[in-house]
Amino acid sequence: MSDTPDTRQPTLLLGQTLSFTANPFEVPFEDAVSHETVGAVLIRDGQIAAVGQAETLRALNPTAKVIDYGKGLIMAGFVDAHVHYPQTAMIASWGKRLIDWLNSYTFPEEMRFASKTYAADIAGRYLDLTKAHGTTTVASYCTIHPVSVDALFEEAQKRGQRVVAGKTCMDRNAPEGLMDTAQTAYDQSKQLLQAWHGVDRISYAITPRFSPTSTPEQLDAMGALWAEHPDCLMQTHLSEQTDEIDWVLGMFPDARDYLDTYEKFGLLGERGLYGHAIHLTDRERARLKETGAGLVHCPTSNTFIGSGLFDMQGLMAEGHNVGLATDTGGGSSFSMLRTMAAAYEVGQLRHNPLHASQLLWLATQGSARSLHLDDKIGNLAAGMEADLVVLDLASTDAISQRSSRAEDLWESIFPTIMMGDDRAIRAVWINGKAA
Repeated sequence: MSDTPDTRQPTLLLGQTLSFTANPFEVPFEDAVSHETVGAVLIRDGQIAAVGQAETLRALNPTAKVIDYGKGLIMAGFVDAHVHYPQTAMIASWGKRLIDWLNSYTFPEEMRFASKTYAADIAGRYLDLTKAHGTTTVASYCTIHPVSVDALFEEAQKRGQRVVAGKTCMDRNAPEGLMDTAQTAYDQSKQLLQAWHGVDRISYAITPRFSPTSTPEQLDAMGALWAEHPDCLMQTHLSEQTDEIDWVLGMFPDARDYLDTYEKFGLLGERGLYGHAIHLTDRERARLKETGAGLVHCPTSNTFIGSGLFDMQGLMAEGHNVGLATDTGGGSSFSMLRTMAAAYEVGQLRHNPLHASQLLWLATQGSARSLHLDDKIGNLAAGMEADLVVLDLASTDAISQRSSRAEDLWESIFPTIMMGDDRAIRAVWINGKAA
């Protein structure tokens, strides 16, 4: 039987269900999660109409098309808050330090995105790969080429998928074919923003790559554009590696710290999204908290490139807004399950192991909140958009033999977080349709 629903009738998905009622970093996980062993999710017109017990929802919706996932765990689709889709083809390139890695792998690959045909091929491949791993929303950097933005948004439109992205802006310290100017960065970003922001499920993010690749004039232009369009997100990188920080401070000798190179140009705010944020000063932490900016933890990338260990415990205790991301292709996997496993391992190295509920929250609610989309995606609740993933908690022999010994929900889920891959993704629903 096909999973594709008849649009003339609601669809009822049966299985275990998991929803968040609170943040498990703030309250005990027992009080943060709602779980139904024999649950159901009613989908109507692309939205979640109801979540509850299977028996109750079946009785209330006798004409709904029923799809039974048995013991499969139905939850919100994963939200990846920081990626570079143009790096899809070069993922898992032999690691160097950040700056060498950019010059050796990233910039040569990004040059190819001047071709709309090439960009569209990679965009489609990227969205297919991430969907196979249960990811339903991404926030992506494109390249300096406007066609790279169009390509991703057009591919997302075909799938009815919610995507955040923007043209990456660089006017120094990059190959000549990857540099624009302060004026062209402003003009092209504005044209793309006006063409795409708010169309279907598309959101535009103003995207200066990071301070070392933008002159003060370009950063100022991006700050001006953001001030004109404050409903947009602004995404960039912050304090990923110690030698990067030294590089930044050498180029901005009057800056108090790395964050100040954004702040002085109007690039610090509540809708700002700052990838990595590992080596933060006390002032930076205080200002980021004060403004309510979003920080994005990229654990597979941070370990793959040797950047450092994100302070999840300390930042969460301070009340920061934190999401989780693969950081494709600096990150070594398209999978948010693998990313959760890496976040757990980083937590262990910092003597703060994360609970399974916290990992799932980061990959859904936390990332959605950092993108200011938590009223639309990232949870299994009535009124939310129907972007869902169904997890098979016994997808391999290794996982099955461990989960069979589970004494509670979390013991049954944790092996899939630590050892799961695309085989654990039983189904994905995007915008109310089986993907």
